[in-house]
Amino acid sequence: MSTNLSQLPSDLPRPIDDGAAAHLEGSVLPSVVLHATDGGAVNLGELKDRLVIYVYPMTGRPGVPLPDGWDGIPGARGCTPQSCSFRDHFGELKELGTGVFGLSAQTTQYQREARDRLHLPFHLLSDSALLLKGALWLPTFTVAGMELFKRLTLIAEHGKIRKVFYPVFPPDRNADDVLLWLRSDAQPSAAADAPQAACP
Repeated sequence: MSTNLSQLPSDLPRPIDDGAAAHLEGSVLPSVVLHATDGGAVNLGELKDRLVIYVYPMTGRPGVPLPDGWDGIPGARGCTPQSCSFRDHFGELKELGTGVFGLSAQTTQYQREARDRLHLPFHLLSDSALLLKGALWLPTFTVAGMELFKRLTLIAEHGKIRKVFYPVFPPDRNADDVLLWLRSDAQPSAAADAPQAACP
């Protein structure tokens, strides 16, 4: 198993779409309050701005072994490269009027270490009680006695989920894929707002 958390092994198994996120598009964000790495609390149901919420299993820590067999679980490896890709594209997302949250089942204290170490310009949300498993039926898996979220990314606007990326692979390209979708999504509305030429 590669111990460099910032690099993805070349032989990672590709996750398949098992249909576990097919119901999410069009769903309303529930009134679930989660702790954030800035010490505050975020009620998802009150978020009206356009947001990317990338849900990931868990970030590793330097010098701390990942669970046995982690690299062999499709979709498990890559939380650090995924977070770093959203960090590196944060300015572009901001220009498109889109905020970012990362979300996992890890504790806020654990997440705060990752946020500081990776210099993330956005906050991470802790759902250690797996509230979204019940409220949104988010898919999970179990490893080493831990129940963790499967990796997926939501784009929400006005409190409703407009786009779902699932499965996410490779995770270090997720931010690029999100930007591509956001830019293509903006084209129709821009065209609709443009003045129309008069018919001859």
